Amino acid sequence: MRPSRAWLGLTVLAAPTLLVAMDMTALFLALPRLSADLGATAVQQLWISDAYGFMVAGLVITMGTLGDRIGRRRLLLIGAAAFAILSVVAAHATSPLMLIIARALLGVAGATLMPSTLALITTMFPDERRRGHAIAIWATCQFTGGALGPVLAGFLLQHFSWSSVFLAAVPPMALLLLAGPALLPEYRSDRAGRLDPAGVTLSLTAVLLTVYGIKQLSVAGAPLLPAAALLTGTALATLFVRRQLRLPEPLLDLRLLRNRPFTAVLIALLLAGIAMAGTGLLVTQYLQSVLGHSPLASAILFAPMGLGVAAGTLTAPALARRTGRTTAIAGGLTASALGSLLLLTAGGPATLPLVITGITVLALGTGPLFALGTGLIVGSVPPHRAGSAASMSETGNYFGGSLGFALLGVLAAAIYRSRMNGTSDSLPAALETARHLPADQAAHLVHAARAAFTAGLHVTGVISALLFAGLAALFLSTRPERDRDGTNPAARRQHLRQTS
Repeated sequence: MRPSRAWLGLTVLAAPTLLVAMDMTALFLALPRLSADLGATAVQQLWISDAYGFMVAGLVITMGTLGDRIGRRRLLLIGAAAFAILSVVAAHATSPLMLIIARALLGVAGATLMPSTLALITTMFPDERRRGHAIAIWATCQFTGGALGPVLAGFLLQHFSWSSVFLAAVPPMALLLLAGPALLPEYRSDRAGRLDPAGVTLSLTAVLLTVYGIKQLSVAGAPLLPAAALLTGTALATLFVRRQLRLPEPLLDLRLLRNRPFTAVLIALLLAGIAMAGTGLLVTQYLQSVLGHSPLASAILFAPMGLGVAAGTLTAPALARRTGRTTAIAGGLTASALGSLLLLTAGGPATLPLVITGITVLALGTGPLFALGTGLIVGSVPPHRAGSAASMSETGNYFGGSLGFALLGVLAAAIYRSRMNGTSDSLPAALETARHLPADQAAHLVHAARAAFTAGLHVTGVISALLFAGLAALFLSTRPERDRDGTNPAARRQHLRQTS
């Protein structure tokens, strides 16, 4: 494939990469208005936010294998068409349940897009150096898209209804459908792994039951049903692991976890996704509902987080050449931990500049992990398994993001209700109630509700800092010995085997 055509193809692949990531986070700013229009409860809001991400995480490995079997470009185009159609359906949802179902189906379509894009890059760029630059650009699009999702939503909400957040995905998907056949190569493998419907069902059911139990435990009421869901989810997860260890061609090759650097990257993608999604969810709501900024102003104020991810991923290859890959990743994660601690300044003097600085530094520090870690995973397997390897990387990222919404979102909601003594379910609900109260009572309720929400943001900042600091220590402990020229001996031997 000619280099010029490959780079043009990469620009086409940027569209689904950006949009699938944006779709996971674009509802941050739309949630208050959307919830008011549809009458969504706090738990329904969480399902609207993360139903998409959990379906992507649960199906992306299967879709990667399917792409290896039927053709990566074919699967990409099928997914793009489905994504466009389902975006229109979500835009016209008339109830929370309808929107949750539409978001879940969008997750199925999104799962077909992400492994295909990354796997096609490995086919389009056989040269290792060019492939490294291409993956860095891809990672920039993906993780910047996730951080800029709220920014796009803010601009749209300033002029249109919340439906526009979904409709924005239609034109780029149409462009992909038109240009993809001409610019993207087809690739399928005769040695692709087998599909495992039973494994998919076990893993997805285990995840959904576990998350359901966690969310419902945060709601006042009988704990029997949530506890039963948690126990059942745990049992199904155990069965899934045992099944994968027995199969000769498993859906999820858990034997790869014996490689410590490989395992470190997957764990880091998971936990960094939790921290970034949780802080992004709360900071965007803090800017709107606590500080009182409009969606457009909140979008502009949140933009530095996306720019930080972009800068971090784009500069990561150059930084790795100077310091080494694991040192660059560990140093970035340490910076992210420091940025997370700045969220503790929320509610105090100079709140706004310190919080924005915090999310910017947090995002900047994750850049080396996303750019270099993804390349490590994809480069560790032969080309015919690139789709499956890309799927493992995507699973860690999207599952982490969805867990961030679920776990940190639920924790923040529990802290809020505790501070409000159970008198209010959520900050948007309290602000709506205050509109119908006398001025003095309304002012007291708004002040108490905003203080309760800020307390949840403080706890989220501390948890994120601990996660990033722990990941930095993990990478330093797995740092391999290096040659005098700064290269990784094991990586060089692997490269020689692949090129010989």
